[in-house]
Amino acid sequence: MDSLTQLTFGAACGEAILGKKVGRKALIWGAILGTLPDLDVFIPLGSPVDDFVYHRGFSHSLFLLTALSPVFAWLITKVHRDTKPLFNKWMLLTFVVLNGSVLLDLFTIYGTQIFWPLDTTPLAVPTLFIIDPLFTLPILIGVSAALFLKNHRLNFIGLSLSLAYLIWALGVSVFVNGKMEEKLNEQGVPYSQFISSPAPFTTLLWRTVGIHNDQYFETYYSLFDGDAPLSVNFYPRNLSLMKGIGEHSPVVKLKSFTKRYFAMADINGSVTMTDLRMGSEPDYVFQFKVAEYNNTLARPIAAQRFQTTRDWGRLPWLWKRIWDSEAQL
Repeated sequence: MDSLTQLTFGAACGEAILGKKVGRKALIWGAILGTLPDLDVFIPLGSPVDDFVYHRGFSHSLFLLTALSPVFAWLITKVHRDTKPLFNKWMLLTFVVLNGSVLLDLFTIYGTQIFWPLDTTPLAVPTLFIIDPLFTLPILIGVSAALFLKNHRLNFIGLSLSLAYLIWALGVSVFVNGKMEEKLNEQGVPYSQFISSPAPFTTLLWRTVGIHNDQYFETYYSLFDGDAPLSVNFYPRNLSLMKGIGEHSPVVKLKSFTKRYFAMADINGSVTMTDLRMGSEPDYVFQFKVAEYNNTLARPIAAQRFQTTRDWGRLPWLWKRIWDSEAQL
């Protein structure tokens, strides 16, 4: 999730656990701990591809964060010596906030290694967009009420509403995946795998990307679509561009991390590899230059992040698409 959500979630949990006993200290430490796991983004891991695929790695391990919880609690009681008798409460706070913030990341499509180092597979349960105001706002309002009005009850209500929204989103995710499978099969759309995730800022509209051999497709489904047929658009994956670079380390890592949801492209003599899960056609977030052509043969290079410009002009269309299955981009 985004930094504001992680910060406010941590602050709200801290306030709920210790706010009545230690006041704003609980809220502040909760906010700090809530953002701590995502600070791994500032650790250089060797290359742009490594930074991409190993983000949310060791720093998001439930085992590691659980082991560190008493350490952080001890450090906090060293800073605030008068709260030493509350060590167990501080340890509960650190445990809940650190692990809770990691589990929030699990509900986005990126992928999180929550079982590192026993299993380094990035897991994802695509349920929320990375920024979702309906999840964040109740927590933010509750934290603000606790901070400025000393209203602990509103903070609890805010957390409860956001949890209820997350449960709603999980239910919608299950429903949408079932509906997508049904509609794709009814319309005879070929696929070997597909994945659905919420569109920006909402759980009413979902984007689905699917793979079939050397093609991928993109389609959208709204909870208000009813029996309307899916509008499915196919695009080439250009897998032939992998010839000669299939064992190139960045390519191998990206194939694994994206769970095969990738496409190749030739852009002015550069071979690029794109993660199809994040973004939308043709505007994707993560695209990497992995090779260059040399006399018609692809030559592996040290991977570079291919800079793209985000097209925010699609947002009005996404809003229209929620209500109208025939909305044109």
